Amino acid sequence: MTAWDCALAIVSLTLSLLSGYSAALMLYAWEDEEKLSRNSVPDTYAPPHISFTLLLPARHEEAVIQDTIQRVVDLNYPAELVQVLIVIEAGDGGTIGKVNEKLAQLRADGVRQAELVTFGDPPINKPHGLNVGLARAIGDVVTIFDAEDEPHPDILNVVNTVMLRENAPVVQCGVQLMNFADRWFSALNVLEYFFWFKSRMHYHAASGTVPLGGNTVFLRRDALNAIGGWDQNCLTEDADVGIRLSALGVPIRVLYDDRYVTREETPPTVGQFVKQRTRWTQGFLQVLFKGDWLKLQTLPQRLLALFTLAFPLVQALTVLYVPFSLWMMFAVKVPVLIAMLSMLPLYLLLIQFGISLAGLYEFTSVHHLRPSPLSPVWLAVSYLPFQWLLGYAALRAVWRFLQRDTSWEKTRHVGAHRVGGGPSVSNAGPSPARLARQDVVHG
Repeated sequence: MTAWDCALAIVSLTLSLLSGYSAALMLYAWEDEEKLSRNSVPDTYAPPHISFTLLLPARHEEAVIQDTIQRVVDLNYPAELVQVLIVIEAGDGGTIGKVNEKLAQLRADGVRQAELVTFGDPPINKPHGLNVGLARAIGDVVTIFDAEDEPHPDILNVVNTVMLRENAPVVQCGVQLMNFADRWFSALNVLEYFFWFKSRMHYHAASGTVPLGGNTVFLRRDALNAIGGWDQNCLTEDADVGIRLSALGVPIRVLYDDRYVTREETPPTVGQFVKQRTRWTQGFLQVLFKGDWLKLQTLPQRLLALFTLAFPLVQALTVLYVPFSLWMMFAVKVPVLIAMLSMLPLYLLLIQFGISLAGLYEFTSVHHLRPSPLSPVWLAVSYLPFQWLLGYAALRAVWRFLQRDTSWEKTRHVGAHRVGGGPSVSNAGPSPARLARQDVVHG
């Protein structure tokens, strides 16, 4: 066996182990009642006690912002315990105009807990806007909703209950893309969220290493102030805050129930998707090189953080490696064992495809959607191109990272996920009678 054969075997085994680990995380909490119960939504609500500040950062969101503001102020929670801050860069006249128009309408209807906050100093990005909002926040707990979000009507009741009963300082709730049939890549993008929030986040919470998701994350304001808020130069300020809190040993409670997810949409074009994924991957690289994950208390925690933050690069390498291994199989003569090992990453990719296919049918079932009879075919046809798209975005992120280009490439939203009035309030959770029987447990 030559040195070349050994190197090929090592690369193949390494990529296979990493891909296999990723597949295992996709299924970590799947149909495991014990694991799911530890992260489930409570059956009954405690009376409202915690006050919330809801931050809505927005930029060039004229198409969706008014509907989002309406959904947020309509949440089933006492208005006197809710502050809504819509945070916008001062030069974004279009969105500001839409917000002011909506606020005037709300005030005419007697709704006064929402207000507009603007900022004009750089950097012009989401984390800066969040810090501006944090400085104006008065709620016990701060949360973020993106400009296109559809939160569940009872999400504040759910978080109020969990924080009171468990004294949880941070709660991460589920987020789900919905428009799975709009573009050739939409179904696979939807399934990424489905597996991440429904399964993998449970593993991160159990390990104490949680890269938080961008919205519907609830943080005690004092805990957030204690770490200095969000890093304004980081492109994944959510994951960065989660790693910093995890390094301090702050427990993070993950909640997931298909009925209670915050609904979002996939990017409307391939170009928008690539820009979004580039930003996420570059942000993970920023967090990786900042090194806060090295302060995590145990070696398994640090290894999980390393795997998570560096995985987009592994993904890119795997995508590049698959056609190489196929070429090797036909064009290069190597020992049989080495040839078999070189195909392992492809087999793991096929296993992940099988998991994704099963996930598509579960996703459509729990959300009462109907997949096309051709959905399995489209998923199969688009699977490898989607992986190549992720690989390209990862390579693009590395280039931007090396160039120290931290400009914010914004994702455009068109409201493609909005179908009617969102989750039915009648099915939202405990009845008023059941709610009234609960005692407040002060945290």
